Amino acid sequence: MKNRWILNLLLLIAVAGLIAFLYLRPQTKIEAPTEHAVSQLKLADFTQVKIEFPSKAAAIFDKVDGYWRMSAPYKARADQGSVQRILSIIAATSAEKFSANDLEKFGLNTPALKIKLTGKTNEEFIFGTHNPVTDEQYMAHNDAVYLITGNYAEAASTQAVELIDKSALSAEEAKQVTGFDFSRLEQWAATGLKVNFNDGKWLSSLKQAKLDQNEMNEWFDFSWKQNPAKTVELYNPDRKATLPSFEIKLKNGKKIHFDKIQESPELLIGRPDEGIIYHFSNDAGFTMLNPPLNIK
Repeated sequence: MKNRWILNLLLLIAVAGLIAFLYLRPQTKIEAPTEHAVSQLKLADFTQVKIEFPSKAAAIFDKVDGYWRMSAPYKARADQGSVQRILSIIAATSAEKFSANDLEKFGLNTPALKIKLTGKTNEEFIFGTHNPVTDEQYMAHNDAVYLITGNYAEAASTQAVELIDKSALSAEEAKQVTGFDFSRLEQWAATGLKVNFNDGKWLSSLKQAKLDQNEMNEWFDFSWKQNPAKTVELYNPDRKATLPSFEIKLKNGKKIHFDKIQESPELLIGRPDEGIIYHFSNDAGFTMLNPPLNIK
């Protein structure tokens, strides 16, 4: 019994010693990987983005009334998120930073593309070759070269037509909608359907319609405010052709005209004033042109 008690005491002392050693031993300092910020610039500092390519036309975006618009190679509302992804180059970081003395070494003497930002300052980001080991890309800014993810160049290299806003109405237009005139669409030609939004309430030109205000609000929100097209393409309307059409009225008196080019297998509506065709799925397109009237 006495021997067992002594053995337990020795084990206790050994455990206590081990704990004390682990607690008091010098701690190995783990060095965090070095991270270099490409810039200290801010998004609000710039009013123009220009993307230059070696073998195709430049894409240019200008900030107008707080929103980005494409001014080349097409004139159109720009997809705001896409432009912001291109601008995110100013917040890029890199584990590697090199001198910009030998641009040829990084493929920067014949750049794959350039992003030029204009505003409070003029900035240029030049993209070169990819590192074959990490598949990251060399990028020069000011007097330094950085190794960054290829996502920045990919965002800037997107086909210009895909950088066009896919919403049929701009954000400002959606705020001003006061009504829809569907009377020139085939399904509503006989009844001359119009729905108007006055003093926070939806009204229909059809007496037999029983509008539910919540349903109408949801229809407008999900069909016209939060329903981007799948794709867009340029539109050069044939002035000699007569197409089914509809109009959207705004508070400022403006009427936005849309041509219904196709209904199936997907809805294609063209906006002549902006020269864009919007492609919607068949289900989404049907809902857009058929508000919930609750006619029995």
